Amino acid sequence: MEICVVGAGIVGLSSAWFLHRAGHRVTVVDQAPGPGMGAVAGNGAQLSYSYVQPLADPSLLPGIPKLLLDRSGPLRFTPQWSPEQWRWCMEFLAACRTSVSRQTTVELLALATESRLALEAFMQAQPLDCDFTRTGKLVLYPDAEGLDKAQNQLRFQAGLGSRQQVVSASEAVAIEPALAGYQSAFHGAIHTDSECAVDGLKLCREMARIMAGEGVRLLFDRKVEGFQRRGGRITALNLRHAQEGAEVLHSEAVVLAAGAYSTGLLAQLGSRLPVYPLKGYSITLPITEHTRAPTVSITDMRRKTVFARIGDRLRVAGMVELCGMDASIPAARIEQLQASTEALFGDGWNTDDCQPWSGWRPATPTGRPVLERLAGNLYVNTGHGALGMTLAFGSAQRLVRLVEHAAG
Repeated sequence: MEICVVGAGIVGLSSAWFLHRAGHRVTVVDQAPGPGMGAVAGNGAQLSYSYVQPLADPSLLPGIPKLLLDRSGPLRFTPQWSPEQWRWCMEFLAACRTSVSRQTTVELLALATESRLALEAFMQAQPLDCDFTRTGKLVLYPDAEGLDKAQNQLRFQAGLGSRQQVVSASEAVAIEPALAGYQSAFHGAIHTDSECAVDGLKLCREMARIMAGEGVRLLFDRKVEGFQRRGGRITALNLRHAQEGAEVLHSEAVVLAAGAYSTGLLAQLGSRLPVYPLKGYSITLPITEHTRAPTVSITDMRRKTVFARIGDRLRVAGMVELCGMDASIPAARIEQLQASTEALFGDGWNTDDCQPWSGWRPATPTGRPVLERLAGNLYVNTGHGALGMTLAFGSAQRLVRLVEHAAG
């Protein structure tokens, strides 16, 4: 079958890869000039297969007012005249229930396990340059109360097969000596020795290279401006090339895997997608002999910031802003990430070349991605939030099963 995948991020490219391997003729379309230039380009670089606590969790609610009142805090809400923004917020608050959080955890862990196996099989079959590491992760908690709440989630996940352990601050420093200067700032940590990290942009470029070599069409600099339909089915996409103008791409099926842009594309077809863009920021710092860089991935819950080593660089990412599709990068946000890096790992970092970045995590209120077939021949694979890179390969395999089931 001729299938068009809209989106060349990690979710779109994974979808294209498994559809191609299933025997379909696949075309990937993206408005960017190359692969992986959306949310995956500057994300936190962590593959969190075992630590998947949903964003919508009842333990989060008491702290929301304090976070919103802190002008320099990691959470920021910019009210807009947008029914979708307010509707998403109400649905998110409604999802902050223990029953919903636990069901989401069950589903995400199962999908993460499937995704881990699929990515590892892919990497074993293909020589890749993507700075993949398996050095584990430490999630740091500033006080006993936060660590106790985390242990409740740990015990629940243990019953689902996750292997993690609680460690003291001194034990965390023994695991990651680069934290020695920060030991007094956190009470303890959750250690998961099996977690991984990867440069998502490099991975996307490698996947695009491999697929192009196997005959998958990759069309960049092309914006989807509309859909042609007949009898409830999409027959073609109306594209606009950045230089060459209008184009028409015929297809027997369409997969929307365009991250935060999927919502607007689906709206053109008269349907709503419960996905909202949660804006985040990152910097990428060179590691030199003058810096004390971690090897283990770190998530600091005090600062709501993640740190991951990718090759000879340190990726630092954080913040959650509900402000629509605002692409600006305020200097204050970048300065916060720089300050967090120095707080945890000391000074000596070259911040003149920090590669400031912002992007949108396409999030559902519950944290569960949207993977479904809509009317006719339209499929949706998006809404992975901060776990897009973690869940992409498993979601892609499930998409193939969905397409094959629909085909009979």
